[in-house]
Amino acid sequence: MSSSERSPEILVYEDSGHFKAADLCRAFPDLTIHDPGRGIAAPACAGKSEILIGLAHEITDDLVAAMPRLRWIASLSTGVDHLWTLKSLKADVRVTNGRGIHGPQMAELAFMFMIGLSRDFNLMRENQKNHVWKRRLQPVLVGKTIVMAGVGIISEEIARRCKAFGMRVIGVSNARNSAPGFDQILPRAKLLEAAGMADFLVVLTPLDATTRHMIGAPVFAAMKPSAFIINIARGDVVDESAMISALREKRIAGAGLDVYSHEPPRDDNPLWDMPNVMMSPRIGGMSDIYADQILPVVEHNLRAYLDDNMDGMRNIAR
Repeated sequence: MSSSERSPEILVYEDSGHFKAADLCRAFPDLTIHDPGRGIAAPACAGKSEILIGLAHEITDDLVAAMPRLRWIASLSTGVDHLWTLKSLKADVRVTNGRGIHGPQMAELAFMFMIGLSRDFNLMRENQKNHVWKRRLQPVLVGKTIVMAGVGIISEEIARRCKAFGMRVIGVSNARNSAPGFDQILPRAKLLEAAGMADFLVVLTPLDATTRHMIGAPVFAAMKPSAFIINIARGDVVDESAMISALREKRIAGAGLDVYSHEPPRDDNPLWDMPNVMMSPRIGGMSDIYADQILPVVEHNLRAYLDDNMDGMRNIAR
C-alpha cells in the first residue's frame, strides 16, 4: 500500500519542547496529527491513533491500553526499557528510539563535569558567595586520561573533543576493539586495569543485567585518589553506596552525576551535601535544539511506515 493510500492518525504525547507537532504537520499536511499534550492519561484521540510519539519513560500503561490500533511507538529518547514493563504493550508493536542524536549535548555535559570537578567550581561558587578571593594553580585537561566505560556514538563525540584538548582516550567495551578518537579499547574483563589509568572515568554503558553495579567497590579501589567518576548513563550502572563510601573516604577525588539509583535522589541522600560532588537533574540528553535533532529521524520513519516498509525504519528497538 503506497503512502498516498494510507492516512494513519498520530498521537503526539509530548509538551516539554522535545518535539514540535507543528513541524510534523508541515511535513505531512494530509495526516491527522493530535497534539493534546501530556497530563491526560488517555486522551479521546488515543483510540483512533495507530502511531504514538513521545518520551518512552512518560508513556503509561493506561495510555497504551487506550490505543487498540497502536502499531508503532516513536520514542523520542534513546532508552526504551520502561516500555518493556508495560503490560498493555502488544508484542507486535514496532518501537523506535532517538539513538544517535544526543552526542553534542552529552559531550558538553561530560566536559562541564571534567572541568568543573578538576577546577573545583563548587569551591569557586562558595568563595564567590562569601566574597572570598582565593587563587590557586588550575588543573588543565591536556595530558589527562579519560576512560569511557562503553564505546558508542556518544563516546565517539566525546573522544573527538578530548583529542582537541590533548587528552589520552581509552575505552572499555566487549563490542569493539577500535573507534575514531580512541587511543586504546580494552575488553570489559580489563575494566579494573582501565580504571587505574583514569583521571576521569566516564560511565556511558546502557543498563542491563550484565552492567548493573558494574562500577562498584573493586573499580573505586582501582582508581587513583586524584581521579573522578562521571556517570551520564544510568544510575544503577554504578553502585551508589560504594561510590558514596569512596567519596567519603577520599579514595577518589570527586563525582559528576547526571543519573542516580533513585530519581530524584531522596532528601537524605548524602550526595546532595558532598563538596566534591557536582549534580545535574538528568539533563544529559536534553538540548535547546532537541526538536530539530529528532525530527529527521521521525520523518524518515514515518515515510517508511506509510510505505509499509517497517524494516526500513531507523533506530529499531523492537
